Amino acid sequence: MVVPYDGQTFASLRMNALQNGRLFKDPRFPASDKSLFYQNNRIGDVIWKRPQELCDNPRLFVDGISAHDLNQGQLGNCWFVAACSSLASQEVLWRKVIPDHKNQVWHNTSYAGIFHFRFWRFGKWVDVVVDDRLPTVNGKLIYCHSNDPSEFWSALVEKAYAKLCGCYEALDGGNTADALTDFTGGVSQLINLTEIATKNDGENSKELFERVLKVHNRGGLISCSIKVTNTNNMEDKLPSGLVMGHAYAVTDVRKVKLGRGLMATLKSEKVNMIRIRNPWGQSEWTGAWSDSSDEWKQVSKSEREAMCVVVQNDGEFWMNFDDFITNFTDLIMCRLINTSHVSLHKTWDEVLVRGSWRKDKNAMRNRAGGCANNKESFLQNPQYMFKVKKSVDEVLISLQQKDRVATEKEEQRQNLAIGFDIYRVELNRKFRMHAPQQKVGGSTYMNSRSVFQRTDLKYGRYVVIPTTYDANLEGEFLLRIFTDVPCHCKELTADVPRRTCCSCLCGSYPSLVTQVHVLKAEGLAVEASETSTLHFMSIKRPFLLLFLFYIICIWRVCADYNPYVIISCEGVKVRSIFHQRTRSPVFDTKAVFYRKKLNQPISIEVYSHNMMRDTFLGLVTVSTESGDIEETLQLKENANSGANTLPGTITIAVVSSAMLNGI
Repeated sequence: MVVPYDGQTFASLRMNALQNGRLFKDPRFPASDKSLFYQNNRIGDVIWKRPQELCDNPRLFVDGISAHDLNQGQLGNCWFVAACSSLASQEVLWRKVIPDHKNQVWHNTSYAGIFHFRFWRFGKWVDVVVDDRLPTVNGKLIYCHSNDPSEFWSALVEKAYAKLCGCYEALDGGNTADALTDFTGGVSQLINLTEIATKNDGENSKELFERVLKVHNRGGLISCSIKVTNTNNMEDKLPSGLVMGHAYAVTDVRKVKLGRGLMATLKSEKVNMIRIRNPWGQSEWTGAWSDSSDEWKQVSKSEREAMCVVVQNDGEFWMNFDDFITNFTDLIMCRLINTSHVSLHKTWDEVLVRGSWRKDKNAMRNRAGGCANNKESFLQNPQYMFKVKKSVDEVLISLQQKDRVATEKEEQRQNLAIGFDIYRVELNRKFRMHAPQQKVGGSTYMNSRSVFQRTDLKYGRYVVIPTTYDANLEGEFLLRIFTDVPCHCKELTADVPRRTCCSCLCGSYPSLVTQVHVLKAEGLAVEASETSTLHFMSIKRPFLLLFLFYIICIWRVCADYNPYVIISCEGVKVRSIFHQRTRSPVFDTKAVFYRKKLNQPISIEVYSHNMMRDTFLGLVTVSTESGDIEETLQLKENANSGANTLPGTITIAVVSSAMLNGI
């Protein structure tokens, strides 16, 4: 779904301009200093001109669209230009950002001085309308421009993005990850290359290259940079030709075949390579595999042509991936998440929820608790429960805050430091978590517009808690969760079971909450029954008896133990996933019960999942009258106190609270 930005609809505005016989002038983003700066003009005498005033034959594209079209102007937005360079290399993506490009031209009857572009913002594609008046000084564009003076797609896309962000100055210093997300609707991940380079681990390098190659091959956008520790070093040029604090676009990733002719085919020796572009259009890497280095002699002419290797200072160059990791510090990968069910590639199920951090003096209503360092208020934040239905599933989680750059108040333009934690909870949890449980993952807290985490989670139920770093900060956020199968995500809003007139009158409202944690079992086995023995002894034919005895022995040896547990309390049952081929399973399964009949014990039964019929392996019962417990119990045949014991033990932990919001 595409929504018009600020209520401006492209088709109706263009029609009005054509009917009035006047070129469109955008009242929401006027040709004035207000659209350039937050406060004062720091450039000089700016004159806004339409493209036909700058050249004889203005066009959106000249000979198609390319990463080489872009040049950064007098604005510190290399991050945006780098993202545009990546965008230009993916036709299916730039066609979304630049819709109806064949109709957006200057020389036809529909030209009205109006253009429109689309960006993905906070869960929606937004259509941004602009007029084609561009800021110039001395007759030249002062911001982003193409090498060809008659090509204007980059300048107009930049203007539309500046309008979306508030003004051109809002683009002075930004985050490439944000622009990549806005161009694609994907999720961006920041990877610290310094950690990989420090480990000097070839396996980690190969694994990362495969991930980068996969993202590139599936149409994702990639950027990189060299972090500065001192602002005085910003955009300093290193002896290697690379520039510090500068955003580069990754325009190609591939395994390059070494050697020539038949020898190259026989040897199959390859080197991992990555191609990078400097938004300045010049200043390139001077090390191994630079444009004119001797390493290219190892590559055949046909291979070089396929890689578009050009010996000229155009800002684009190749690097060995190991050199890339050593010289760059940050890598941003924007994954395009495939949610189509008609696809040859992996398909993800997406959940998208909008929420907000809102402070309140009442702790029960407060939803601005800050990070886990704020122990008293952390769990007051919004909580979202989701399920993992596979034994192990790859889960992608992205948290994005609503952009604050466009605000007129300077103190509110900075993004909040945001992040999230993931907790594994009981299989039947329906109410908010009131005590920290097993933390299984989370993001790093950053004052960026979005944070991302990829993690592998095992079967169970989880709660993700998105927060600001400091408590009592307010803002809106967008939470996206991607899993292999639907995760049924929903917000946990109720703290405890709801009181009803019936429950109050009948005294059936819970008075105790109990959490049962089944940790593990050991030494499980199935005992042969006397009934089976008598049955076989009653068989008259000895050869048939021997044959059946042989079959039973084989079955005994080959049968797999696939144990699982069922936790029961007051008619409520919670079943774990079964564990394959083990007599000592680590269940790590939790259940929570809001109890009305405290004299009824909790039952924990152990079964083995089989193809024909599940086998009962034993049970234990627990009374919570003695308080919280953690112990290992012997399995029994039934719940009677004098029941026969069965092989195996089970280790459990039980915690109860008279306060229903105590767990």
